[in-house]
Amino acid sequence: MNNINENDFSRIDLNLLVVLMVMYEVRSVTQAANRLYLGQPAVSAALKRLREMFDDALFIRTSYGMTPTPRAEQLVQQLAPLMQGLHRVIFTPDAFDPQRDNRRFRIGISDWLEQWLMPDLLSELATAAPGVDIHVVAADPWQAIPLMEQQQADMVITVGNEVSRDLTREKIGPAGFRTVWSRQQIALERLTLAQFVGHQHALVSYRGASESALDHALQRLGKSRRVRYVTPHFSSLPLLLQQMPLFATVPQGLAPAWCQRYGLNAAPVPVEMPDYELSLLWHNAQQDDPTNRWLRETLCSLLQRKI
Repeated sequence: MNNINENDFSRIDLNLLVVLMVMYEVRSVTQAANRLYLGQPAVSAALKRLREMFDDALFIRTSYGMTPTPRAEQLVQQLAPLMQGLHRVIFTPDAFDPQRDNRRFRIGISDWLEQWLMPDLLSELATAAPGVDIHVVAADPWQAIPLMEQQQADMVITVGNEVSRDLTREKIGPAGFRTVWSRQQIALERLTLAQFVGHQHALVSYRGASESALDHALQRLGKSRRVRYVTPHFSSLPLLLQQMPLFATVPQGLAPAWCQRYGLNAAPVPVEMPDYELSLLWHNAQQDDPTNRWLRETLCSLLQRKI
C-alpha cells in the first residue's frame, strides 16, 4: 500500500471502467447502453468522462462502429485481468476446503483442556483435514478475554462467563469434577467426606490462591481441608499423586485417562459444588470468516461429544 496514492483514486469511478470494457467488446454506444441497462445519454456521458480521465479519444466513430484507439487497446489489455480478479474477490470469497487447504490455527487453551481435548482433535484432523496444523496458545480463564480481544488466537476454549463487546461466546455445556488419588498412597476404595477432609490436598490455581469454590462449599458445612500443594499446572498432578498421600479435585474429563495411565482412583467429590461451563470464544471480526466458522463447528462438535 505504500506505493498507492489514495488521491489518485478519488477521481476514478469504477463504473466508468465497466463502460470502457463493454464499449471495447460491443463497439457501439447503443449496444453498450443495452448491455448495461442504461440510456444512451448515460453511456455517452460516461465515455466523455473516460476521455477526460485518460486524455485520449479512446473510441473513434467509423463506418465499422466505434473503433478503439491504441490507448484504449492498451487499457483493456491491462485492465481485463484486474477487473476479473476484482470481480472474483468481491463476489466469490474464498471457501475453506479442509481436505485440500493448508492452514495453521491458533487455539487458546489451558493445560488441562489440552490434555483432554487435543489428542482427539489431532486424531480427527489427521483424516478430515490433513493440511491443518494446530498451534496451542496458553490461555487460562483470566487470559482468555484479553487474548481474544487482541486477536492473538483464532479461538479460545475456556470456562467462565466473562463477556466483551468485541467477542462472541458460545456455551457448549456444563461438566463437573472428580477427586483423584493413588490407592498405593491412600488405601481407600470409597471416598467419604470425613476421609476427604482428613487428608491433605493438591490444588490447581492459575493465580496462586490457596482455596477455591470447593473450600467455600466445605465452609458451609463447617468443614475445611489442608491444601499442601498449589500449582498452576494440572499436568504435574498425576506423578505427584503417585508419590504423595494427597487428594486432587480436577475436571471430570481428566479422570478416566489418569486412572488408566497412572493407576489412580477417582470418585465423585463428596461435597456439592457447582459445575463449570465450557465455552468457545472468538472475535466478532471473524464471525463470517469461513475458516473460522469451520474451526468453530469442528471444536463445538468434538466438545459436545466428549462432554
